[in-house]
Amino acid sequence: MQLAKRIKPLQTNVFADMDRAKTTAMAAGREIVDLSLGSSDLPTPPHILSAIADSLSDPSTHGYALFQSTQSFRRVAAAWCTRRFGIAVDPETEVLPLIGSQEGTAHLPLAVLNPGEFALVMDPGYPSHVGGVYLASGQIYPMSLRVEHGFLPVFEEIPSAVLAQARMMVLSYPHNPTTATASLAFFQQAVDFCQHHNLVLVHDFPYVDLIFNSQTAPSVLQADPEKSFSIEFFTLSKSYNMGGFRVGYAIGNATLIKVLRQVKANVDFNQYRGILNGAIAALTGPQDCVQQTVRAFRQRRDTFVSALNRIGWQASTPEATMYVWAKLPTPWASNSIDFCIKLVKATGVAVSPGRGFGKAGEGYVRFALVHPPEQLEAAVDKIAQFL
Repeated sequence: MQLAKRIKPLQTNVFADMDRAKTTAMAAGREIVDLSLGSSDLPTPPHILSAIADSLSDPSTHGYALFQSTQSFRRVAAAWCTRRFGIAVDPETEVLPLIGSQEGTAHLPLAVLNPGEFALVMDPGYPSHVGGVYLASGQIYPMSLRVEHGFLPVFEEIPSAVLAQARMMVLSYPHNPTTATASLAFFQQAVDFCQHHNLVLVHDFPYVDLIFNSQTAPSVLQADPEKSFSIEFFTLSKSYNMGGFRVGYAIGNATLIKVLRQVKANVDFNQYRGILNGAIAALTGPQDCVQQTVRAFRQRRDTFVSALNRIGWQASTPEATMYVWAKLPTPWASNSIDFCIKLVKATGVAVSPGRGFGKAGEGYVRFALVHPPEQLEAAVDKIAQFL
């Protein structure tokens, strides 16, 4: 059987690789403490669950959810964006429901790239940003993110030959995996750069609320309020602990929304309308649940970083997200995958290798803070024994 060449770069995936390692460790009798996947263990707020539950007995929600049936949700998402960022949004032409923001980042390249054209993506970065480009038969130019630059790309380093064939740039701040944040001034620089080189600017924004200082994460749409060439992806997975419900949305340039909708129409319909009703309840209901989630992850961050430092593993304190991005101890610095496989085999503690997020991630590991503080401290004790 002959398969498409585009599938070859997708044969390895950081989450799939670690899933196999976890399965092997469980088969050997290890109790797994899974810090490898950013799937929140916190519960979905009750008022959201009530909205979904109430929908189950309504037969009008049981059919296919075509675009028109999502109008109420689109209006709520547009109003939320206007309240949050002061950006006027047309819910009919500038909003599209998504099955999580990952759907948007994976499908948009199909509408933007011709075979062989470049996408500028972050290295390290989230795997679906790369995967979508490969599915579109595009080429990847990895924008290296280095600690000395605050894990922000240096646009001047991108070769002119690449820019001549580039059609899109993908950013995501607060950033997974490095936990870096970006200022509005940085986004204005990115907008100017993309405008000059005629690039679509894509911003994946799942951690909009998971900020631990007093600042607010800026939107790229604040730097491009006319939405001239920008699109931003949001999800309810992190802020409202709704990862399993797979609900997100895109807001941005009307043409980009239109072509992404055309791709989507050939792949799937929308979520069950009861889930969209839950999303409406999330965006319009009380927001104290979001602050409770932020406080929980802030406490976990402080506990985990303190525990790591106590065992001699120096790690910086992240300002955002639900992760800790830590440089590996010297003996392991050149092989993060080997470290993670041996760690889970020996201790049951599963973490993500930095190399799985891109070449520039080598030498790091990512810890997902998806367990209560006492379990995180116990995990660090096991890591100390392993080291």
